[in-house]
This record gives sequence, structure tokens and C-alpha cells, in this order.
Amino acid sequence: MRVLLVVGLIALFVLCVWSMYRGWQNRAARQAARIGELPHVPGDLGAQVLEPTTGLYLGSTIAPSWQDRITVGDLGFRATAELTRFERGILLERDGATVLWIPQESITAVRTERGHAGKVMTEGGVLVIRWKLPTGTEIDTGFRGDDKTVYPAWARAMTGDDEG
Repeated sequence: MRVLLVVGLIALFVLCVWSMYRGWQNRAARQAARIGELPHVPGDLGAQVLEPTTGLYLGSTIAPSWQDRITVGDLGFRATAELTRFERGILLERDGATVLWIPQESITAVRTERGHAGKVMTEGGVLVIRWKLPTGTEIDTGFRGDDKTVYPAWARAMTGDDEG
């Protein structure tokens, strides 16, 4: 009887993992048309506006929901990353994932939040970049920097206010 119970629990566990995987795949299929193709990194990024900052890419969500994680491609996976601001946009280089390029004209806001993509932190612990994809869908990309003192400079760079 004990063997049957163990086999049953293992089968239930495998079924749960498989169901989660299928749910993730179905969600990605539903989001694919809204996300479309991401912008490519241009050959000329322009002058560097802010020094690179390291941290953790938390994922991207469909705006305005901070929990509606995008599952298309590798946008939903967390990764250590480096964020650099250039004249023509923001370059997000993620370890083990594709590089994200956020063109300047697509950026609608840069702000701090308490949480993003299921990750909750202290007040202002996450830098969130809201931008429009070529499909017109607005998304939020979350980044938890190793040095949170750089966040105000990122917000100022968005408004063009280089003072202070």
C-alpha cells in the first residue's frame, strides 16, 4: 500500500509540473501577437548618458499590471543584468538571455516601485521602465539594482533634467 501511495504522489507531482509548464506555454501563445518582435540593438547607440549599473532583471509585465508577467521568449525569466543608458535608448544586457534594447522614443516613464513581476521589496526598491513595443503594447521592465542610489539619476535622465 505504501508503494502505491508513493507512486501516486510522484505521479501527482509530475502532473502538477506538466500542468504549470503547459499553462506557461499557453500564456506565451496568447501574448505572442501583443508582444511581436522586440527592437534590435542599433549599430550606433549614441553617447553613453549614465554609467552601467548591475543588478537583477526581474522580468517584464504588460502595463499597468505589475504582476501580469510576459512569458513570450525569455522576457519572463529573471537574470543578472547590466543596465546602461545611451542617447538613443537603454541597453539591458542579461546573463544567459537575449539583450534588450529599449529605444528612447519608446520610453514613456522611468520610476521606482515597491514591487514588480511578483517580486516585492522595500519602497522604491525596483527601477521600472515603461515603454511601448513596436506593436503598440505598453510594457514595464523591472530592474533591481545592486546600488539603488543611482535610481534618481535614471529618472532624471528620462525627463532630460541633468541637474542635481
